[in-house]
Amino acid sequence: MTELLLLIAGILAGAVNSLAGGGSFIMMPALIFAGVPPVLANASNTYAALPGYVSGAWGFWPSIRAHRGVLLPYSAAALVFGWLGAELLLVVTEEQFAVVVPWLMLLAVGLFAFGGKVSAVLQGRGAVVLWVFLAAVCTYGGFFNAGLGILLLAFLATAGMTDIHAMNGLKLWISALVAAVAVVRFALAGSIVWYHGTIGLVGVTIGGYAAARLAHLVPVRALRWAIIAYGLAMTVWFFSRL
Repeated sequence: MTELLLLIAGILAGAVNSLAGGGSFIMMPALIFAGVPPVLANASNTYAALPGYVSGAWGFWPSIRAHRGVLLPYSAAALVFGWLGAELLLVVTEEQFAVVVPWLMLLAVGLFAFGGKVSAVLQGRGAVVLWVFLAAVCTYGGFFNAGLGILLLAFLATAGMTDIHAMNGLKLWISALVAAVAVVRFALAGSIVWYHGTIGLVGVTIGGYAAARLAHLVPVRALRWAIIAYGLAMTVWFFSRL
């Protein structure tokens, strides 16, 4: 039953990531329900999400290539600060992370719901603020994967981008690099539960592919509200465990 739960959660998470983002709201709680400790569940969730980011970035490569000028600096920021975020996770105890998780979930749901307002507030604040924003987002992504895509879209909008295909492509490219470097660090530290994480990974890959093929049939607005409601329910559940 545990394997089936993780596979179904992975399929749902992959589909949600393809359609609107927010799949970590499904995958990470499923890993915790399966008995994986919170810090390991967070690291394993990043591992499970990685193939979806890579395949998505590959699919958007023509749009990404059109922004070659920012590709190198954005990639460097993703690698450096994604690693820093992973390092931060590894110095937190299970008990400390269990206390932090509900607040991170609440933050992630809030960013998912109000990401557009975040970018509007930061719009035109200057290059330094922009790079600090990207560094903070990549550090957050290395530490806690949920909500990373929403933050990256907010950053790209703040950077003045308007082409949604290019934004989605760069979002997935940066997410892939943040996740890849974090997974390497977690693997070196022995913080990934490979068995449970790989079942989730298989599900995420299946769900992401299927959703991409059927995206035109899904009302994205309704899905977005369903993700927010689910994320809030999981946040309440995590708070109830404190």
